[in-house]
Amino acid sequence: MESRENRPSTDLPTVPKAYNGVDRNAFLFGFTPQAEIWNGRLAAIGFLAYLLWDLAGYSVLRDVLHLISY
Repeated sequence: MESRENRPSTDLPTVPKAYNGVDRNAFLFGFTPQAEIWNGRLAAIGFLAYLLWDLAGYSVLRDVLHLISY
């Protein structure tokens, strides 16, 4: 019979909070892993905002292409 100490743990591994001793969500300037994470987050928000703007009928890209075609 296995004791509590000998059983394999069924808990999920914890997610590390730091990368090289720095918090992954810290807002740091420069070419750092944290800056790339924030860049991706802000790009996703911008893409979603433009998609919603386009679905509402206000398409910047469509208007520019329409002006060029004249």
